[in-house]
Amino acid sequence: MFTGTVSYAQQDAQFTQYMYNTINVNPAYAGSRGAMSIFALHRTQWIGLDGAPVTNAVSMNTPLNGTSLGLGVSLVNDKIGPTHENTISADLSYFINTSETFKLSFGIKATANLFDLDASRLNPVDATDPSFQNYNKFSPNIGAGLYLHSDKAYIGFSIPNFIETKRYDDNEVAIFKEKINYYLIAGYVFDVGNEVKFKPALLTKIVQGAPLQVDVSGNFMFNDKFVAGLSYRWSAALSAMVGFQVTDGLYIGYGYDRETTNLKNYNSGSHEIFLRYELFNNIDKITTPRFF
Repeated sequence: MFTGTVSYAQQDAQFTQYMYNTINVNPAYAGSRGAMSIFALHRTQWIGLDGAPVTNAVSMNTPLNGTSLGLGVSLVNDKIGPTHENTISADLSYFINTSETFKLSFGIKATANLFDLDASRLNPVDATDPSFQNYNKFSPNIGAGLYLHSDKAYIGFSIPNFIETKRYDDNEVAIFKEKINYYLIAGYVFDVGNEVKFKPALLTKIVQGAPLQVDVSGNFMFNDKFVAGLSYRWSAALSAMVGFQVTDGLYIGYGYDRETTNLKNYNSGSHEIFLRYELFNNIDKITTPRFF
């Protein structure tokens, strides 16, 4: 009763199908698919656990025709317990050809975060206690990233937020502080047969004060239409993923997570669904969908 400890937990929104939502963690991804890409995702984490994270994300990114630039905008709405965050980002990328097959993109990200604490959800004993009042804060930030890719492979490194900001503090002591997150992503597409592709992918996140997070996934694509695979989040969760290319431009995906820690005893898993719609012009329209 008379001692206290400091703990660190999930900060940035977590996505199982990160390979389709790269723009949120790496601004250099903007415009890399060669088409205007519109993306929307809903994630409900740890079903049955009161106050568990619920995340909604929408984004749009596109190459700027006639230039070597890409542009992206995104919005992430994240609810965890009594806190509610809206993060709005704008991304600008510039790419150069490094070979006949590879391009290297440089990206910068400008972000505005709106943090809100609903003290009524804390059920304080004394509602007049000044430490338990509604609280909101606006925080700007900047980030950057690198992204090397071809039609079959990619690797990227990014820091979405360079500035450590105090989202919530009490008597000038940072109780909730946004720390710098480092992301490394990679993937490769193997042609298993005429109608089957296999893509292993990796996402690694490093943040001070928390264990290294590693997500490893493997997805198969059949007939350029149907995708199925598994993902493992190191010492955290095992996930199953499916997706379907409905039309040349429309793709829908679903993922289900099951915890591998003791937390599995208190929830029935996490659900994630997304839609991606892409607009191609007659010049750059691809004949088969790219796997990332």
